[in-house]
Amino acid sequence: MATSVRLDEDFVSDARVHAEAENRSLPKQIEYWAKIGQIMIDNPDLPYEFVRESLLATEEVKQGLTRSYVRRTKRD
Repeated sequence: MATSVRLDEDFVSDARVHAEAENRSLPKQIEYWAKIGQIMIDNPDLPYEFVRESLLATEEVKQGLTRSYVRRTKRD
């Protein structure tokens, strides 16, 4: 369900710049920031880069871009 929200023009301008740089639409950029913000609030001890890399890894798994680990050495 779509919901209209009024946002500060400076915020929207900043989001537009980031959206363009990261090849996202303006609404998707704002959704991304909201998602990151929610994760950071829920996990205040995690660094931003860890959260970003975790989201990237999750998407790679969803798209089938990963391979299972195969051990190549003998266990002792």
